[in-house]
Amino acid sequence: MSVLAAYMPQQLSEAEIATAVAEAIAATAAVSQQDMGKVMGVLKPKLAGRADMGKVSALIKARLSN
Repeated sequence: MSVLAAYMPQQLSEAEIATAVAEAIAATAAVSQQDMGKVMGVLKPKLAGRADMGKVSALIKARLSN
């Protein structure tokens, strides 16, 4: 397993994911959960394989519900 881990993309930290989410929300001018698709569209290519997209989605929902 450790051999395979060396070839896997480096996972992002919680802080890096939160920063990426905040930047994507600002870039898309998202204001409600209806804009979630736009935000995910920006983040998915950047974070795929480097972050749990379920957690990313939950973070976006939390940010857009405030």
